Amino acid sequence: MRSPSHSSPRRRRAWRVATPAVVLLIGALFAVSAEQSDGFDLRGGRLTDLASVVRAERDEAAQLTAEAGSLNAEVEALSTQLGDRSVKRAQDEIATLVDPAGLTEKTGPAVRVTLDDASEEARLAYEGDPNDLVVHQQDIQAVANAMWNAGAVAVTIQGQRLISTTGIKCEGNQVTLHGIPYSPPYEIVGIGDPAALEAELTTDPILATYRDYTYVPGGGVSWDMTRLDSATAPAYDGLLDLTYATPIEG
Repeated sequence: MRSPSHSSPRRRRAWRVATPAVVLLIGALFAVSAEQSDGFDLRGGRLTDLASVVRAERDEAAQLTAEAGSLNAEVEALSTQLGDRSVKRAQDEIATLVDPAGLTEKTGPAVRVTLDDASEEARLAYEGDPNDLVVHQQDIQAVANAMWNAGAVAVTIQGQRLISTTGIKCEGNQVTLHGIPYSPPYEIVGIGDPAALEAELTTDPILATYRDYTYVPGGGVSWDMTRLDSATAPAYDGLLDLTYATPIEG
């Protein structure tokens, strides 16, 4: 084993060599960092961005708090008017309009009309316009309109309650009602005086033309009218908001 006195000079020589190398390496790192940062704090952007986010969130929170306070004040103001006579009149008017608007269930004697396309075999053998042997939206609308004209208190198509804004749209071989597509046969039910309903449905000129195509040789469209002792029309529970287009200014 060597004595400590012999190893000390070597240690001192190693440190003399290693120390300048470490200093040079640190200097190189400082130079690269300064060049990349171009004189700015490399992490300063993160801190600045975070501060901006905090300020934006604080401003939004203050705005929402102000809006909530305004809405609460409006609610309190409206609540104090609940006993006002004008509010009572408005509530009475709403109550009288809910029923004719189709927002309440109706039950009573009714007439059901069922419309259906001709069979595929009959349509293929038909020499005229193939559209003559299918049910169109105007045929369904004619039935519903005849029922309204006869004093029906409620009308349904495929079980869906009709209201004043209901649109019946033909899309291909299906009819869309309140956004839902239906395939034939189509059932239209009108609640009201059965005798009046049957009379109007029988004499309506549009429906008379439709029934002419039930007699096409080989099979035409289908028509069935049935009196019902009782039927129920559910209350309309869809959207009541009207969506419409507006012209672009300029």
